[in-house]
Amino acid sequence: MWQALTEKVAGRPANAEATVVFTDLVGFSAWALSAGDEAALTLLRRVAGAVEPPLLERGGHIVKRMGDGSMAVFRSPTVAIVAAVNACEALKSVEVQGYTPKMRIGIHTGRPHRIGSDWVGVDVNVAARVMERATHGGIVVSGATLDLIGAEELDQLGVSVKKVRRPVFSARPSGVPVDLTMYRVTKES
Repeated sequence: MWQALTEKVAGRPANAEATVVFTDLVGFSAWALSAGDEAALTLLRRVAGAVEPPLLERGGHIVKRMGDGSMAVFRSPTVAIVAAVNACEALKSVEVQGYTPKMRIGIHTGRPHRIGSDWVGVDVNVAARVMERATHGGIVVSGATLDLIGAEELDQLGVSVKKVRRPVFSARPSGVPVDLTMYRVTKES
């Protein structure tokens, strides 16, 4: 009721638009099982030391760390993509016991709800599902995010995008809108 009243008085949605970024290390659990806890903890510290600065330097707010992943929120989808690209580049310098991790990142823009220091809601869930589509690593963004960034801006960022196609025999991902489109972002050489 409070949210509805706030929206009516202000004439705009109570929840500001935000871009949610999820990160996760591909294959970390399998590697950690064979490498052991000490190596896994060393790797996680090094990953955080490489990945978090590019996110924070671009104005991102790290909401939470979840094992080998994290969730961050940005006010701008363009800035979120730049931070994600820089985080992926920084990760290339991390290596523990001959293992160089790969990271997958999902980015979605919407109107998540902020509760204390956490963010919740459908748009947070969608961002997590978008990340899951980057099965082998890399950056995947939702169509909602891409719609907010012009083609010229993408060129200036030095990135290209390609629509992610759903494998023919796979089930539709649960917890996402039926019309959700996703795009793989790659840094141009």
